[in-house]
Amino acid sequence: MRRLPLILALLLPGLAQARDLTVFAAASLTEAMNAAAAAWVAQGHARPTLSYGSSSTLARQIEQGAGVNLFASADLRWMEYLASRDLIVPETRRNLLSNRLVLIVPADRARTVEIRPGFDLASLLGADGRLATGDPAHVPAGIYAEQALKTLGVWSLAEPRLARAENVRAALLLVERGEAPAGIVYATDAAASRGVAVAGAFPEDSHDPIVYPFAVPRGGDTPEARALLSFLSGPEARAIFAQRGFSAE
Repeated sequence: MRRLPLILALLLPGLAQARDLTVFAAASLTEAMNAAAAAWVAQGHARPTLSYGSSSTLARQIEQGAGVNLFASADLRWMEYLASRDLIVPETRRNLLSNRLVLIVPADRARTVEIRPGFDLASLLGADGRLATGDPAHVPAGIYAEQALKTLGVWSLAEPRLARAENVRAALLLVERGEAPAGIVYATDAAASRGVAVAGAFPEDSHDPIVYPFAVPRGGDTPEARALLSFLSGPEARAIFAQRGFSAE
C-alpha cells in the first residue's frame, strides 16, 4: 500500500499533461474559439491553451515542431501545406466554417461603397491613404483580398498602397485607429469591432471560397484532441460560431 502514493505521484502528472491541449487558430477565430473553449470547459474538460495568429505563421511553427493538438486554418492552402508534409492526421481533417470578405472604414467615417469592377478605390483612400489587409504574400485574408482586387480590376492601384499586416486582426487595428482609411478583412472581424464600419462586401465569386479547415497535427494526436475536434464539429459549437457570423460548411 505504501507504493500507491508513489505510483499516483508518477502517473498523475502524466495524466494531467495528456489532458492539456494546445490549439493554434487563425486570428479571425479569436472570439468564437474563446467562446467555444469556454463551452468545452463547462463540460468538465481542462481549458485548452489557445494561440492565435496568421495561418501561415502557425503552420510554419507546427512544421518546426511546435507541440500542437489542433490546428484551425483560415484557408485550405496552409492546411494543405502541412498535409503535403505528412504533419496532420488525414482522417481528422474537416472543413468546418466559411466567411465573407468585406471592405471596412473607421466607424466615425462610415460610408457605403458599391464594390463592382473598377470601383473608385482611389477616392476612398485619398491622396496618401493606405489600404490595410493581411500581407498577400502569406496571410489568407490578404491572399483573398488580392484575388478580389484583381478580379475587379483595381489591383494595380491597390498594390503600391497596401498596408501589409502580419495577420487580419492587425489590419483591422490599423483601420480602428484611423491609421488607414480603409481595409479588407473578414465579415466576422468587422462584426467583432466597434471601431469600424462595413462599407461593402466583396462578391463571393471575386475570390476563392473562404473555408476554415480544422485538423489534428500528428505530433499532438491524443484522444482528448480528437474529442475537442468532435465538440467543435457539433451543434453547440456550431451555434457559437454562427452567433459570431461564421457559416457552417
